[in-house]
Amino acid sequence: MTQTLLILAGTSEATALARAVAERGMVGTVSFAGRVERPLRQPLPQRVGGFGEAEGLARYLAEAGITHVIDATHPFAVQMSRNAVEACAMADVPLLALTRPEWQPVPGDRWQRVPDIAGAVAALDRPRMTVMLAVGRMHLAEFAPNPQHRYLLRLVDPPSHPLPFPEAEVIVDRGPFDEAADRALMERYGVDLVVSKNAGGTGAYAKIAAARALDLPVLMIDRPPQPERREAHDVAEVLGWLAHSGTDLGV
Repeated sequence: MTQTLLILAGTSEATALARAVAERGMVGTVSFAGRVERPLRQPLPQRVGGFGEAEGLARYLAEAGITHVIDATHPFAVQMSRNAVEACAMADVPLLALTRPEWQPVPGDRWQRVPDIAGAVAALDRPRMTVMLAVGRMHLAEFAPNPQHRYLLRLVDPPSHPLPFPEAEVIVDRGPFDEAADRALMERYGVDLVVSKNAGGTGAYAKIAAARALDLPVLMIDRPPQPERREAHDVAEVLGWLAHSGTDLGV
């Protein structure tokens, strides 16, 4: 039976997987949630937008004849991952998550770990600083309780709503980023503190390395817990799973 893949995207790993799938002449669709206005063009057909929770995704899988789902979403897109697990169970479609390891502190890092966005907001209840707030535009409003800071925001798309704090510099740019350039950026704006999700991977790590080089503290937001599912850690592992999917579909 011909495999028809659905790649739930939002990471550089998803793009690398789509490229590998296209190069092999495999059939698949890349799906984006729609949180980025200009998603990167993919070498496979792509769709943008939600499915309507787990039930809507299960319905899509059946209607589109999807035989395999690869969840390569951002580690913080946990609701989509939960929906994928539930939908694939309902539709009896095998699911594999393409994940990347968390960043770990190394000598020279000055991390304060917080469990979630609310923890980061609470930790910013301190005297005025210049804060590089690297959490994405969807969470900006949650930092409104701390208007005393000057914020440096680097976003893939311009803000869609007025910013919730009076003083902010906005840079519209897309990674991957370079450590030397991020170090220069932090020096130019006089950054005192970096706030970051623990996204893992290499594309957004430059700011963490730059903060270390400048001896700056980092508020590191821990990942939310993921649902139980089978995971792979690189594209080759996903391709191997697809090649042997008739014999090993367990969690």
